[in-house]
Amino acid sequence: MATRSQQKKEEMDEKARQGETVVPGGTGGKSVEAQQHLAEGRSKGGQTRKEQLGTEGYKEMGRKGGRATGEKPDEGLDVDESTG
Repeated sequence: MATRSQQKKEEMDEKARQGETVVPGGTGGKSVEAQQHLAEGRSKGGQTRKEQLGTEGYKEMGRKGGRATGEKPDEGLDVDESTG
């Protein structure tokens, strides 16, 4: 007989296989473990980027929609740098 936690995990796995997100940040994973790994990777990736840019650079990147990395804005895209 399966324990309560095993049943819960099996239910979550089934929902994940059906495309439902059962772990915050785990969008796209087809199992609970996959969603956990995706969420962990995204968290680490964001933290690494924050460390590379520093707190101010990271905030600025968010305000510019990711354009603070030295990329040239697309033609016709007006980035208002006066706010902040």
